[in-house]
Amino acid sequence: MNDSSRGAPPRAGYWGPPDEGPAQAAQGAAPAGPAYDAHDALYPAETRPMPIVPDMPDVPDVPQEPMPSAASQPAPEAPRAPQAPQKKSAGRDLGAAIGVGVGLGVVIIASLFIVKAVFVGVIAVAVVVGLWELTSRLQERKGIKAPLVPLAVGGAAMVVAGYVRGPEGAWVAVALTALAVLVWRMTEPPEGYLKDVTAGVFAAFYVPFLATFVAMMLTADDGPRRVLTFLLLTVVSDTGAYAIGWRFGKHKLAPRISPGKTREGLVGAVTFAMAAGALCMEFLIDGGTWWQGLLIGLAVAVSATLGDLGESMIKRDLGIKDMGTLLPGHGGIMDRLDSLLPTAPVVWLLLVVFVGSG
Repeated sequence: MNDSSRGAPPRAGYWGPPDEGPAQAAQGAAPAGPAYDAHDALYPAETRPMPIVPDMPDVPDVPQEPMPSAASQPAPEAPRAPQAPQKKSAGRDLGAAIGVGVGLGVVIIASLFIVKAVFVGVIAVAVVVGLWELTSRLQERKGIKAPLVPLAVGGAAMVVAGYVRGPEGAWVAVALTALAVLVWRMTEPPEGYLKDVTAGVFAAFYVPFLATFVAMMLTADDGPRRVLTFLLLTVVSDTGAYAIGWRFGKHKLAPRISPGKTREGLVGAVTFAMAAGALCMEFLIDGGTWWQGLLIGLAVAVSATLGDLGESMIKRDLGIKDMGTLLPGHGGIMDRLDSLLPTAPVVWLLLVVFVGSG
């Protein structure tokens, strides 16, 4: 008996049923179980030919990306309706700005032509409020405590002294105000003394001293008309810059200081101010001529623009948009005085040169 006459040995890993005996193995019967079928019983593993499979080169497994399903596909965007071009915005409430401007103009004109002393009081009030706004913003944003009390008292005194005693009185009031600021600040600890008194002296020159030239204009025989000329030229310059710049402005004048100002706006300011200056000198100022008005208008447009840029520098350094909120649509008092303050000494000086002090 050779090996081929024996039954097929159990496959590796197969475990037969526990009751399988040696007799069953000797007869060559295939064990029952799921690992065998009738084909295995007829053809034992030792005599069944193996299938010939040709050798295939090893192909590395390439990961395949899953096909995107319809649910994962993004839905096509609906066509958007064409949007209308946005209109330029002034950035402020124009209705409130116009109303407040008209109200201020009525108060100024009424006080200017009725009683000169009342207008001097209007200047002094504007100076005190402007100083309060400036010193408040300096303390809030920079921690600089410029003494308000000596500034307010000295500022009002400067305006009155300039009206009563002229330039000499204004200079004396400025010196006394600066001295009062130095002494007043000594009542507090020395930390920050230098920056506080420096800011105080700066505020004394920036607000009340420049405003004193308006009071000095008023002392002439045609003083109310000189002040009116000064106010009209400044307002017309600002209006021309705004109107032309808003409509045609494309080239920035000083983008790092005031992004809204354009070169076209400056041209509008010069054009409007020169035209208004010629008319004012011809019809309002005694002894004035139209060509003098052209020069004054040009100087006003330049000084008003520089004054506006100067306050913009201060506000950018402080990180604020407006100095206050007292005037709806305008901001604070200082936001209206920015172009008036540096223009006052320019107009006063040119009028003295052209037609005398009166």
